[in-house]
Order: sequence, then structure tokens, then C-alpha cells
Amino acid sequence: MAVSSFSFSSPTLSRRLSPPLKPYCSTCSGPTIIASSKDAAAIDEDRSGNCKRRSLLIGVGASSLLPTKLLLAQEKPPNYDEFVDLEDGYSYFYPSDWREFDFRGHDSAFKDRYLQLQNVRLSFIPTNKTDIHDMGPIEKVVANLVRHVYSTPTQVPDVFDMQERTTDGKNYYTFEYSLTSPNFSRAAFATIAVGNGRYYTLIVGANERRWRRVRNQLKVVADSFKLLSEKIKIGRKRYVFCKIVFLHLGSLFSSWKIF
Repeated sequence: MAVSSFSFSSPTLSRRLSPPLKPYCSTCSGPTIIASSKDAAAIDEDRSGNCKRRSLLIGVGASSLLPTKLLLAQEKPPNYDEFVDLEDGYSYFYPSDWREFDFRGHDSAFKDRYLQLQNVRLSFIPTNKTDIHDMGPIEKVVANLVRHVYSTPTQVPDVFDMQERTTDGKNYYTFEYSLTSPNFSRAAFATIAVGNGRYYTLIVGANERRWRRVRNQLKVVADSFKLLSEKIKIGRKRYVFCKIVFLHLGSLFSSWKIF
């Protein structure tokens, strides 16, 4: 029998899910995956046996070619990696031990290597809206999504909390919800945003039985999602290009002999 009930766990919707994420140096965790670069794998390779001449030439050129801010490591917490899609204009963190996989209808997705239902995926559709606020107030938007888009007629949806945030001038809605069916329950965070002519949806979740154990870990993923402006995309592309050039120059210089 179809179940159509819909409930909020609290009569007063809190806009606070957790305190802001503290910045950490990216060197504490794995590499950044840059989706639009064919040589992305080369960026994170360690090069050994470099001669003094190579070090000198690269050191002199680096300061003039790379903007200071782009030379700084991307800030992310330990045990997380960053996925960056320069072409589609977004990025987010995911646990370092997760693996990329194909999820139908989604642009990118990562999952736990052992628990396939513990995953993050991102999708987007075209829109003429320019901001998530154009979709409506958070209460109305979230209620409609969870009840009519995310759930099936046999599932009972429940929204636990909601949050609005603004990062680099872009607005985001993040909410926690669960979908309960007769034989299975799943909990998740979703973050939605509008920009670059697209309506983005990031969902990260797990089996409800594991939710308490992994909730805080997955909250980091939901909070890390952000849209990339044209300026940031251009800057990152230049940064990637310069690093690739330096790697190739380094390979050339390392073969030179110093007398």
C-alpha cells in the first residue's frame, strides 16, 4: 500500500547542521582529481633525481608564471581528496579511500570500496535561473524535492534539518533527510545550487543503520560542494598547464649533466 506521509523531525527548522569546516593543508591527504585535464595523473607524480640546474631554472620561473594564491595548496581536511570539474564548474571533497564509479544520469560519483550504498554523486540540469533563491524558499524547495522527487510512493520521507550558506557569492541549500521503505531505509545529505546555467544536486548518503557512524564524515562532503566562477576556472586551468610544463621541463633538465 502506498504511503504518502511526510514529516519534519522538529517543528522549528534549524539552519545550523554543524560548525564550519576548519581548513587543513591538502598535503595531509591524497591528490586533487581534475576532471578536465588529460594529464591530471602526471601532476601528482613525484619526480626524483633532479639536478641542481633543473631546480634553479624551475625556481626562477615559478614565481613569475604562477599566481601566488594558486601556488597555495587547496585546503581540505585529512583523509579527503578533492574532485574538480573545470568544464562543468564545480568541486567537492570525498573520502580518500573511496573509488570513482559510473552512476547513471550523474556527472561524477564516488563510493566506498566495500559498501556501494555509501556514496556521493553529482548531477545537473540546464536552467535559466541564476541563484538557488530563484527556486523558492528553502522550506518549500526541500519539502518538494524530498517528497516528490527523491522518494517513491512506497517510501516515507523525513527531513531532519536544513541549512543555507553563502560561499564566494554563491548560495547553497543543504539538508539532511531519510527515506524509509518496508524493507530498507537510507539517510543522506543533499546540497543544491544554481550557477553556470545549471541546477546542481549533490547527494551523499548511506544505509540508515550506518548513518550515526558515518554522518559527520559525509557532512564534510556535503559542505565542501562549491561552484567555480569563470575566473577560478581560468586560473586553475593556467595553474594545471604551468605544472605540466614544469614537469616536462624537469624531465628534460634532469637528463643534463652538471660538470
